[in-house]
Amino acid sequence: MAFFTTAITTLKTLVCAIGAGLAAWGVINLLEGYGTDNPGAKSQGIKHLMSSM
Repeated sequence: MAFFTTAITTLKTLVCAIGAGLAAWGVINLLEGYGTDNPGAKSQGIKHLMSSM
């Protein structure tokens, strides 16, 4: 049973790390879109940001 507990804890950490990475990527894309006034980059940034929440 300890194996399953460890596996679940590891998977939780992995999912949180992936979500944080996607959120950071979305913020970077969003800021890049505002910096260059590029509507495509703004849209992509919002999609990445919202998908990680």
